[in-house]
Amino acid sequence: MQRVLVTGGAGYIGSHCCKALAAAGYEPVVFDNLSTGHRSFCRFGPLIPGDIRDADELDRAFQSMMPVAVMHFAAQSIVSDSTARPFDTYDINVNGTLTLLRTMLNHNVRSIVFSSTCAVYGPAPRLPIMEATPLQPISPYGRSKLMVERIFDDFDDAYGIRSARLRYFNAGGADPMGLIGEWHEPETHLIPVVLDVAMGLRKSLRVNGSNYDTPDGTAVRDYIHVDDLAEAHVAALRYLLEEDESIALNVGTGIGNSVDEVVRAVERVTGMRVPTEDGPRRQGDPAELVADPSRAQSLLDWKATRNLETIISDAWAWHQALRQHETVHHKENV
Repeated sequence: MQRVLVTGGAGYIGSHCCKALAAAGYEPVVFDNLSTGHRSFCRFGPLIPGDIRDADELDRAFQSMMPVAVMHFAAQSIVSDSTARPFDTYDINVNGTLTLLRTMLNHNVRSIVFSSTCAVYGPAPRLPIMEATPLQPISPYGRSKLMVERIFDDFDDAYGIRSARLRYFNAGGADPMGLIGEWHEPETHLIPVVLDVAMGLRKSLRVNGSNYDTPDGTAVRDYIHVDDLAEAHVAALRYLLEEDESIALNVGTGIGNSVDEVVRAVERVTGMRVPTEDGPRRQGDPAELVADPSRAQSLLDWKATRNLETIISDAWAWHQALRQHETVHHKENV
């Protein structure tokens, strides 16, 4: 069985990709320092605790596991944190990736699927966003991801390291079986925050901007089910191993939903009312971000198939189970 080293594999998207890798016949090996990931998510293959900035830890992992490829999710990914603490963002996202690439070279591993982001585009001049859209990120987070993409260009030319840079839009949902899901501390993503309101864990949802130039005034985003996203990663890995060619692809649905539409969908799925309050726009937030995923569909023979209602239904089931577990755990330790 071929092994794939998954950096950040104890996190939200990384763990779902481990599940997809296992289902496709690979053995995912999680390499994660567990600073934001969860040990309980490492259920599809072995866990090697470690930091991607530590060359010795990486070297031991490659030596013992001999992976055929890498999926790279380990990163600082909160935009506001990147603005407040850019040193940490560049240290983890850029320096950590360089350390990982050096280790790959030392062990003759030449394929890497990279967790990139639509933040590399910045405010897009037109929609939907295509891969040819100018790359003009406006946050340290987006700039760090673009730097890594540029590094991949140079490593492709010089060393033959092939990369698939998957530019995500907004991932949501959870494993339908309830094994893993979205669990951040603190939670900043829209769908789990709205579900918190539906469960009564938050008083209301603050809508950051209600006067955008969109049909209902709230920001529009492209929401993709995390399992669709994971399947795209496996397809990208196969492409790298079979075609030996680097690619950069948008991974989304091509459908935009506004904040208000997400709130209404949560109310339909849960049967709960979600109170909202108007708040100021967040700095750098564009009115609308929607992918053109046609290139990924063509090259990878992949397409997102799960809709917003499915995303929310799966997330709701996971969310309830997580909160119930936290309540039981709290009672047991009182």
